[in-house]
Amino acid sequence: MLDIADELHRWVEQGRDFAVATVVAVGGSAPRQPGAALAVDADGTAIGSVSGGCVEGAVYELCQQALQDGEPVLERFGYGDEDAFAVGLTCGGVIDILVTPVRADDPVRPVVAAAVAAASRREPAAVARIVSGPAALTGGRALLVRPDGWYDGGFGAHPELDRTVAAEAGAFLDAGRTGTLEIGEQGSRCGAPLTVLVESSVPAPRMIVFGAIDFASALVRVGKFLGYHVTVCDARPVFATRTRFPEADDIVVDWPHKYLESTLVDGRTVLCVLTHDAKFDVPLLQLALRLPVAYVGAMGSRRTHLDRNRRLREVGVTDLELARLHSPIGLDLGARTPEETALSIAAEIVAGRRGGSGVSLAGAHTPIHHDTPSAPAGRIGSVA
Repeated sequence: MLDIADELHRWVEQGRDFAVATVVAVGGSAPRQPGAALAVDADGTAIGSVSGGCVEGAVYELCQQALQDGEPVLERFGYGDEDAFAVGLTCGGVIDILVTPVRADDPVRPVVAAAVAAASRREPAAVARIVSGPAALTGGRALLVRPDGWYDGGFGAHPELDRTVAAEAGAFLDAGRTGTLEIGEQGSRCGAPLTVLVESSVPAPRMIVFGAIDFASALVRVGKFLGYHVTVCDARPVFATRTRFPEADDIVVDWPHKYLESTLVDGRTVLCVLTHDAKFDVPLLQLALRLPVAYVGAMGSRRTHLDRNRRLREVGVTDLELARLHSPIGLDLGARTPEETALSIAAEIVAGRRGGSGVSLAGAHTPIHHDTPSAPAGRIGSVA
């Protein structure tokens, strides 16, 4: 639900009652990922999406029903060959949807209000809800976790359960992940099993583009389109200008390796080295290949790549570290223009992030979406 936090925050501020349907788990070719949400208020206004259109009508009705009776629901939707016209995902996937009423007196409302407020301010936060387990624990309560370990709310059961969920949700938050985890109702492996949905709201992942060249300008636009916070860094002030890169979030004039030493990166950060100049590339890549980032790519011909690898080995970069380097950068799309090259680079980044092969889907017999299997679903309260 944090993906529609801005709108939900306005509803909370206006005192509206609403129900929010959240994707808990997916399987096959489901169009939306865990955390995607649709919300319906008491007047019937709807925001968001859980399926791209396949089951929106049925989920809308579930939200209206949850608002009326105050009961959370966990429902599964999928495509059935025996009834192709039944409500389901015609793309062939399966999604589990948690519907939670958020009314004025519901115990979950203060936590939801704090979570959507934090997400709307672009502050990192995670919210955890129990989606299956004993009826007394499921659906109607939530727990909010901050990066420093502070948490609020809870499930009103064994105190160790809140502490354990807070610690697990903190790990999800550190990684910027949304998904489910399995624990026992006493906060360990003891007691009835629980499935917990953790939604993380974190600042946009970073894309740092080194080298203020024409190809960088196109890559900045594609990076913004993909939702990255994009920084352009170049040691030459005449090239690293706002005029040349109006869509970049940050423009830094500094030696690339010095800037990389001083800035914050994490496991979602992508580094694109477009300078293809040894005096910039070697010290930069020597550092970059030892950082816990998601992607390091470097532009250049195959001859440049071989020469650069030789220089990197001379300064102590190991073969294992070099194996992390995507060079020449991008997928083989036959790209020539800056825009085509940016698309090639972005495609490689997405393939690495999602576990894709980069081959054509036509005739490949590979999954379209690389997702983990979903857990069983049913009415909340009926799962023991």
